[in-house]
Amino acid sequence: MKKHLLTATKSIFIVVMVLVANFNSRVEEISLETGVNNRVVNLTTMALKLDNEIKNDIYSAKDTYTGSLTGYGANCALCTGKLACKSDYYVMDGTDTYQDEIYGTVKIVASSRNLPCGTVIRFNASSISSDPIVAIVLDRGVLGSDIDLLTPSEEYAYNYVGRKTITYDVLRQGWN
Repeated sequence: MKKHLLTATKSIFIVVMVLVANFNSRVEEISLETGVNNRVVNLTTMALKLDNEIKNDIYSAKDTYTGSLTGYGANCALCTGKLACKSDYYVMDGTDTYQDEIYGTVKIVASSRNLPCGTVIRFNASSISSDPIVAIVLDRGVLGSDIDLLTPSEEYAYNYVGRKTITYDVLRQGWN
């Protein structure tokens, strides 16, 4: 039992060392003989595969921005109920979510052209939800890195969203 525990501890240590080496851009080929049926495990390949899986995780941040979060309702004075990035998607009836093929039901936000249409972001806003909010850029009308969250009404936007500075993660850049 002690021998297996020691072997497992060594294996974990080596995997950690490979990951550290990988992130420092200095990857060396490291193999470990398992002692089980004379197998050799290439830890470098395992570490690179794990790193690739993390990068391809749909919920890992691809980029991070800080900007103002405000809210708006489709019934605002200048609103038409049509979205700049998806003009056939009508929201004047209070709809404030979109069904994305990958992320499921997400909130709708407006951004500047810094974020392409279809970009998916994640942010925290405790006045709206205790869970992180995942949203998709389907509208325009703000500047820089600011985000404007579509809400069921202007009253809801005023009472629950207000204006606050947030940091948000980009989970997907555009529709791809």
